[in-house]
Amino acid sequence: MVDSLISYNNIVNPRIAGQIRLMDFRKDEQERCITMKSSSISIVFDSQKKNDNYLINLIDSPGHVDFTSEVSSALK
Repeated sequence: MVDSLISYNNIVNPRIAGQIRLMDFRKDEQERCITMKSSSISIVFDSQKKNDNYLINLIDSPGHVDFTSEVSSALK
């Protein structure tokens, strides 16, 4: 989902969205297909109906209980 949102902002090609897991930038995260370190990105969503732009801050954080300290740090 995050890759699709990022491709909507023309940061990555839509053809590879969902395959590259852009927010999992470490090699071990890519290999294991899990998030171990928090990462964040800000993107702009352009509402075409109302002509409004929204800034969306995405935080990809680990969901496993072993990474509780990482999630707490990301949210601070």
